[in-house]
Amino acid sequence: MCVQSAMPVPGPVSPAEAAAAVLISRAADLHRASGGDLPGCFAEVADPRRRRGIRHRLPVIPGLAVAAVLAGCVALADITAWISRAPRELLAALDARPAAAGRRPPHPDTVERVFALLGAQHLAGHTGAYLMARTGTGPVTFPVAGPVMLPALAIDGKAVRGAIGPDGMIPYLLAAATRGESVVIAERLIGPKTSEVPEFRPLLRGPGIAGWVLTMDAGHTVRSRAAFICEELLAHFIMIVKGSQKGLSGRLDALDWASVPVTHKTAGTGHGRRETRTIQVMDAPADLGFPHVAQVFLIERYTIRKIRRRKKNSRRHATKEIRSAVAVLGITSLSAREAAPEHLAAYVRGHWAIENKVHWVRSPGTSLAVASCCADVTRVSFSC
Repeated sequence: MCVQSAMPVPGPVSPAEAAAAVLISRAADLHRASGGDLPGCFAEVADPRRRRGIRHRLPVIPGLAVAAVLAGCVALADITAWISRAPRELLAALDARPAAAGRRPPHPDTVERVFALLGAQHLAGHTGAYLMARTGTGPVTFPVAGPVMLPALAIDGKAVRGAIGPDGMIPYLLAAATRGESVVIAERLIGPKTSEVPEFRPLLRGPGIAGWVLTMDAGHTVRSRAAFICEELLAHFIMIVKGSQKGLSGRLDALDWASVPVTHKTAGTGHGRRETRTIQVMDAPADLGFPHVAQVFLIERYTIRKIRRRKKNSRRHATKEIRSAVAVLGITSLSAREAAPEHLAAYVRGHWAIENKVHWVRSPGTSLAVASCCADVTRVSFSC
């Protein structure tokens, strides 16, 4: 007997849908950064349409799309349908095209055509630059007077589950998100026959991040990457070293960590477990063979979690403690004058915010996380 699955089969994503997905993922950040001036978010975007026959200013169309997302729409078809029935007050506030009966919303075909012309990469680059300009943080002034938390970016890639590109492949994105609020300021689409390596430099060349701290996973622990960050971007890096970098990992593991004291320790409870994290830091040895490394560190995490298991041949359950320990080696270009051990631990711990706050929203079943910022768009004040 043939059984039909209840899970929807994802179809190919059109260029217009890919561009709309950029606004869907950043609608809440754009609304927060603009203070309600949604057309102002796109005032600097060049209009790709021919001048003849334009009936709606370009900023109005993506501005209405962001408002639709804030109202709960998470698909291009829903966004265009919502725009067609947008409240008159909102159309007037966003300066939509005047009509005999007030304001006229853009036609759904117009919305899709504009998104297709703009393209996902161009729209992602512009919104990222807009959000970056409104973070209130610019390049760091050199030199730093003492150890202090500096602005940081987390860099990581993610396969967009539940989506299929025009070539039948699952889209893969490389993103850079700020520490704290996890605002995505740069994003690159990874091609089907390439990797994150060729897109790493274009991702970071746009925003001015001199003096910032860049955190990344072990896949980016490469000498050329470290030289690019410190010499061209004038920024800092914190890189994790794993067994795949055998030479570097072996030299770090051979250091006399037993004689290095634990300089920072944290303990916490959450997700059904108790965790203790320690960090040991020392100056980088001169013969490490990796450019611009000022300090090396060892982070250890000890976890205790309780589980209930049923006893053999019994209906009773027993509580058992499961203990585990994980050690992580890392390198950084930050000197002891620029970052204390507690700062390094915070940078490493904060890197996972891009997984919890950015990548989680891109996964299926999390559309409510995007739309929950506003239950009813008519209750949001928009200025123009």
